[in-house]
Amino acid sequence: MLKVRGLKVNYGVIEAVRGIDFEVKNGEIVTLIGANGAGKTSTLNSIMGLVPKSGGEVHFFEEDITNLSTDKIVQRGLTLVPEGRRVFINLTVEENLRLGAFHNEEEFPKLLEFVYTLFPRLKEKRHQFGGNLSGGEQQMLAIGRALMGGPKMILLDEPSMGLAPIIVKELFNTLKRLNREEGITFLLVEQNAGAALKLADRGYVLENGLIVMEGSSSQLLSSPEIREKYLGG
Repeated sequence: MLKVRGLKVNYGVIEAVRGIDFEVKNGEIVTLIGANGAGKTSTLNSIMGLVPKSGGEVHFFEEDITNLSTDKIVQRGLTLVPEGRRVFINLTVEENLRLGAFHNEEEFPKLLEFVYTLFPRLKEKRHQFGGNLSGGEQQMLAIGRALMGGPKMILLDEPSMGLAPIIVKELFNTLKRLNREEGITFLLVEQNAGAALKLADRGYVLENGLIVMEGSSSQLLSSPEIREKYLGG
């Protein structure tokens, strides 16, 4: 579904991503784990065309999307929920969701009902401004906004950041439901490696811009090196 080959991202002389290869198959949940500065966010942003690539190729459903603009990539069914949620704080919940359907206006009523069924709290607060929501509600809104485009695959950047464990559990259960029941594929970037690997089918470990390990989630969870570096021993 998504194939990344030789991806490089530079910021001036700094090599943030140094020629990585990975893929995500249709229907999977795959996670990229690694410490701060490993290149995880740069990888997602470059896939979406938000930062320029210094090298490599990205294919989505066999189509080369390497040099497409972000809006064209979204129209093909690939979207990003960015780090820090980035909801529009001066727009209502429903206005935020409408923006997510910018190229899918004809499906807006159906998708809106779907998002409200998935996240009843958003329906309750649909007339409130995004800036008045809790962190967990803002993350629900960010995911809901991504769903309004009818995506086939969602890239998620640090969705658990700053959230209480009970909210993280609820959120990850929702992602699992979207994957199992709606067939949405996910590429998940997370510092909470334990939670990410328990949710995902497979994982890649990114260190200093390079993929240094990959495998099934059970393989990575049982690795002494992963336990020591990312799971607190």
